[in-house]
Amino acid sequence: MESRTVTTPGGDVQVRIGGPESRYTVLLFPDAGEDAGVYDVVCERLHTSDLRTIVVEKIDGLAPADVFALLDALALPWVHLAGSGAGAELAWAVAAGRFGRFASLVVADRGHPAVPDRDGTVRDASAPPAEVPTTIVVGDVSRRPEADASMRYVTGEFRVVELAGVANVPAEAPTDFASAIALRTGSW
Repeated sequence: MESRTVTTPGGDVQVRIGGPESRYTVLLFPDAGEDAGVYDVVCERLHTSDLRTIVVEKIDGLAPADVFALLDALALPWVHLAGSGAGAELAWAVAAGRFGRFASLVVADRGHPAVPDRDGTVRDASAPPAEVPTTIVVGDVSRRPEADASMRYVTGEFRVVELAGVANVPAEAPTDFASAIALRTGSW
């Protein structure tokens, strides 16, 4: 995968770009403090499905405005979003209330910011709905109620995929996560 540095309002962002030249691109956000390599197997599978991938090396300090600047710098008007952990939280923040820029959203173990998480914490009670088809992949069953409650904050088609006993979905179930993403990129 090609490594590139993109300048955004919040600073330089390192990304890994790979896969075939395609009209479909997936932007992936790892969890905070997690290496982008967690998506290596996921990306291999997505490349096989004729999808181009862009993986952000580190999301620490990355704000939604930086994501939009990144997409503009890479000349990507329309992408599919995916993320895990804090990367999923960033993906929700970027997708919520922004119709037309994103084709789909696939997140692991995080619900919409306006619903209580497994500890009862609401990250952003005023977060608008995500206006894209959305899949939440649940590896930790304690997050299932959070995932289910997110349905009312998604105006597109909504799906929950449960993989019981998986602590880190991209690392422990990369083929399942890649399949969830690939299914969202099709127009079935």
